[in-house]
Amino acid sequence: MGLNKEAIKIGFAYVGIVVGAGFSTGQEVMQFFSPYGLWSYIGVILSGLILGFIGRQVAKIGTAFDAQNHESTLDYLFGSAFSKIVDYLLIFFLFGISVTMIAGAGSTFQESFGVPTWLGALIMVIAIYITLLMDFNKIVRALGIVTPFLIVLVVIIAGYYLFNGSISFGEVNETVPEATLWKGIIYGINYGGLAFAVGFSTIVAIGGDASRRRVSGAGALFGGIVYTVLLALINFALQSEFPKIKDADIPMLTLANDISPWIALVLSIIMLAVMYNTILGLMYSFAARFTEPYSKKYHIFIVAMVIIAYGLSFVGFAGLINYLYPIMGYVGLIVVIGVLIKYYSRKRQNKKFIA
Repeated sequence: MGLNKEAIKIGFAYVGIVVGAGFSTGQEVMQFFSPYGLWSYIGVILSGLILGFIGRQVAKIGTAFDAQNHESTLDYLFGSAFSKIVDYLLIFFLFGISVTMIAGAGSTFQESFGVPTWLGALIMVIAIYITLLMDFNKIVRALGIVTPFLIVLVVIIAGYYLFNGSISFGEVNETVPEATLWKGIIYGINYGGLAFAVGFSTIVAIGGDASRRRVSGAGALFGGIVYTVLLALINFALQSEFPKIKDADIPMLTLANDISPWIALVLSIIMLAVMYNTILGLMYSFAARFTEPYSKKYHIFIVAMVIIAYGLSFVGFAGLINYLYPIMGYVGLIVVIGVLIKYYSRKRQNKKFIA
């Protein structure tokens, strides 16, 4: 894989963007994987392949184009006409997911610490605004810093339920409601598209900032592997207590509370940090698409952006997730298909050239 310190930093930043509020809380995993039993692990692998392999190709394209936003990459993949349609779809949904994460932050502050929802969301928005004033290297560092802590906590929770869960691995299909192969595959692919769409714009920009294509590609592939392991562990933990957590708003917090209130407290803090990561990555990409980063226009734009996002967040966390996420998954799959077509067409051209 050719990992070095820069590649590992890129990988952790990539995971830090993708594992937003729904992933870390377990809500996304409950929607897309856990109800489909052991077949869901096929979906986990497919989702991981999308994030790792396709992310690797996109990061390398970003490095080749020295990209600051996703516009040049979309032009390369789809041509100038169709790329505009995909561009505006991505922009709309990326901003929508940012709003969803702000709403999720408000809900987490309220549920975990008793802070009013409006104040929790405001705290998150202010933190995001301050960070957006920093240079890009500091933003990448902020994106990756929480990922190792999330990995450790997910391993602890999953390890506990490996030995103490009420449902064994072999009993999962008898307990969950829809243990079917085709749903495991379809929902896994859809979630892979969603996760990739969330990380796409930022991994392009991170690739554009990387020293070499090999480094950016290795970093994205490493991030895909880390993401796949985390996804499988969270899915296992949720399935081991499925009847208890199937209707919970924050399933992972329910599991953590059953282990220890201290574990739940640490998880709450990490969830907020992960939401911060995702909002930061998406909002930087959104602002960089319309302005030159750190220009006067950029500073005016981010003020307006965070104010509008804060206002829209009052629509509510659960409602936004249920509406936006499946559609965003299909938008992401459009980009995945574009990357695959370009990848195989270039492979064929190289073979003809060699021949």
